Amino acid sequence: MADFIQGLDPSKLVLVGAALSFVASASVAPAYNLPIFLFGLIAQESQDALLSLKVFTGMLTASILYDIIWMFNGHRQHWLITLLLVLILLLKFPTALSFVTALRQRGASFSGLNIRGNDLGGPTVWSMPGGFSTSFGGGRDGYQNVEDPPEGPRPLSVPPSQPPHAQPVPTPAPVPGTYQSA
Repeated sequence: MADFIQGLDPSKLVLVGAALSFVASASVAPAYNLPIFLFGLIAQESQDALLSLKVFTGMLTASILYDIIWMFNGHRQHWLITLLLVLILLLKFPTALSFVTALRQRGASFSGLNIRGNDLGGPTVWSMPGGFSTSFGGGRDGYQNVEDPPEGPRPLSVPPSQPPHAQPVPTPAPVPGTYQSA
């Protein structure tokens, strides 16, 4: 299932959804489908815009519920328009899943749902490659939990030696007619 979703092209799904919504908007159909899909066309163009992709994914997912309510609310239309609306509703599921997958690949987190990118199990653990923190007496095997407060500086086991007092170096007098630095 995950391979199927990753194989989908979000831009083509949004384009098909916008085209079907445009055709369905000529009759009695939900007015929100066409603007949502047009926003999705614009949002998926920018590679840096994570917030707009999150907003589009949220609106598209919420509109699935609105479509179901709208269809069972007693709206009567031609069978062709009903078929288009059912196709739009069925198209919203893979479109939303492909955008969620695209957001995860771009490193987005769903903080409102307490879901982090690819980590559904627990808190994020960061470590330096090669055990950097253990080579200096870290004592935590190279792992630091993100939610833990940072540790303060540790006292050294060997006190540092005092450097010898250096005599100030006299500065030469400036030569007349040359540039001087401050």
